[in-house]
Amino acid sequence: MQSSGVGAALKHFAANNQETNRLRVSAEVDERTLREIYLAAFEHVVKRARPWTVMCAYNKVNGEYASQNRWLLTTVLREEWGFDGLVMSDWGAVDDRVAGVWAGLDLEMPTSGGITDALLVEAVRVGRLDPALLDLAVSRVVALVAKARAAQPEAFVVKAGAAQPEAFLAESSSAQPEAFLASAPGARPGAVMVAEGGGAVEIDGVRACAHHRLAREVAAQCAVLLKNDGVLPLATSTSVAVLGELARTPRYQGAGSSQIVPTRLDDALTEMRALAGADLPFAPGYRLDHGEPDEALVEQAREVAAAAQVAVVFLGLPEGEESEGYDRAHLDLPAGQRAMLDAVIATGTRTVVVLSNGGVVAVSGWDARVAAILEGWLLGQAGGGALADLLYGVANPSGRLAETIPLRLEDTPSFLNFPGDPDQVRYGEGVFVGYRYHDAVRGEVGYPFGHGLSYTTFAYSDLTVSVKGADEEIEVEVAARVTNTGGRQGREVAQLYVSAPSATVRRPVRELRGFTKVALEPGESAVIRFALGYRDFSYFDVREGRWAAEPGTASVHVGASSRDLRLHTEVTLDVAGRRPPLTPDSPLGDWFADDAGRTALLGVAREPSRFLSEEYARTLGSIPLSRLARFPGSKIDPDSLEELAARVRDDRP
Repeated sequence: MQSSGVGAALKHFAANNQETNRLRVSAEVDERTLREIYLAAFEHVVKRARPWTVMCAYNKVNGEYASQNRWLLTTVLREEWGFDGLVMSDWGAVDDRVAGVWAGLDLEMPTSGGITDALLVEAVRVGRLDPALLDLAVSRVVALVAKARAAQPEAFVVKAGAAQPEAFLAESSSAQPEAFLASAPGARPGAVMVAEGGGAVEIDGVRACAHHRLAREVAAQCAVLLKNDGVLPLATSTSVAVLGELARTPRYQGAGSSQIVPTRLDDALTEMRALAGADLPFAPGYRLDHGEPDEALVEQAREVAAAAQVAVVFLGLPEGEESEGYDRAHLDLPAGQRAMLDAVIATGTRTVVVLSNGGVVAVSGWDARVAAILEGWLLGQAGGGALADLLYGVANPSGRLAETIPLRLEDTPSFLNFPGDPDQVRYGEGVFVGYRYHDAVRGEVGYPFGHGLSYTTFAYSDLTVSVKGADEEIEVEVAARVTNTGGRQGREVAQLYVSAPSATVRRPVRELRGFTKVALEPGESAVIRFALGYRDFSYFDVREGRWAAEPGTASVHVGASSRDLRLHTEVTLDVAGRRPPLTPDSPLGDWFADDAGRTALLGVAREPSRFLSEEYARTLGSIPLSRLARFPGSKIDPDSLEELAARVRDDRP
């Protein structure tokens, strides 16, 4: 995107994981969890993609608003990660603009009409704000403007036209929104024409039809086939009933500030009829503007389903069920949709469920009674056509779950902490988020992280691991062979999980460290490769403020999901173990666990002490050495501890 002159905005930095009270709640997160879970994705993008801008979040992080959190905006983002772009606020996220500029915030959005500008001027005048920090913020705004102008000097050339939408409408069998394509006088072929007051606006260079075809292909690769008892793909000769209002009124995007106007909008009903070459019977079954059952619509759907061989039922969450600004209170489908589904299943007709939803919905109450489930998520403007392609086998499903589908809301790791109280929410699950939690407690799930089926099958073999280097220079290459053992072309998403040594801190059972999608013809195989480094085996050591890997044996797993791991091997990590600095306040257990520390400690005791033994190191291991030295009979001189700690640091190899 940025190579085409369009700057990216990375957001929302950071820990904006709930919408409830988002403008004032404090996300209480320990640093290890922040680093390993919530900051890691930002770090990856900042270091590898160098986005032009970062948008800070509404919420507080550990008591400080993200918009004025210097640790986040300057220490971590700029000093540690090397970000050199502009930091802007989310709309209305600034609590104290002077504190924000001091922390590293460059641009307040939207403008305050000069109110906070005056506060900045006054803060500089009275010495509350260093003018150099204000100059720095201004320079970043100016640099962004210059970068955008240099990248696209003639961007967004807009001109009026009087073309009509017929040329665009002729290319689609689906209903269109207020955008269309036409060949206006003097316009280049493929320009987008957006309806505006009876006329049109041409945005040069956007090839809408080609983009729509690409959107359909991408959407088909994103949907996840959760279950298939052999009913899919559908044959055009099969008698199919299409049920559910979402089949003709697609939910294709989220609600809130991300909404856009598509250049074209496909619905699944029209696209399925086009592929089947028949006027497939349809019944809406429920209303999108009312969640309760409509008995007349349910009965109509039941009758249509009973007359078909297969019922394809479109279910999901209406726009009002999930949006920016508020959170869902449950994982259930609307009652009206469940009533229709139950009625259709009761007919005995084989039932395929197609879901449209932004977040997970619980399927455990009905998934055993249907023949197939296709999770469509929100697939964009071409999603209707993509779903039709998948249902009729024009495309082969290859999407995988990016989150676990739990059996119940109560099974989720944050259940006891979310949404917190009005002032704060505690991230009590720590690093055990998602599949990490379910694996740690060995809990049953509806469908596991990484799961997704295909119309073909794949086999895994020939796992190899090679290691070179040591410590922070260690490099581990993992290779395996994937073979298409089925009868049609397909794409497999091979996933790599690592179980790292965990002698010092509790670690997840395994964590995803890589994945790749490979397209294979029937009988074809390919070797997939993953490159791992020190960080992939590490946890964040908060005591030392760095990433740390532990020596020992790590397990490497390759497979099709977090719970479908086909191959496994082990690798020995040649890395230095965690050696925390020893101080007078370090616990006795740390002194005894360190060879140099134990030797030095035993050497300075005025005489043998029962407290300085392996037995007491186990039972009193957590007591600070400075406190133990004051015990009667400890035989340790409290005044010698600082010198002792310094000597140990010097004696360490």
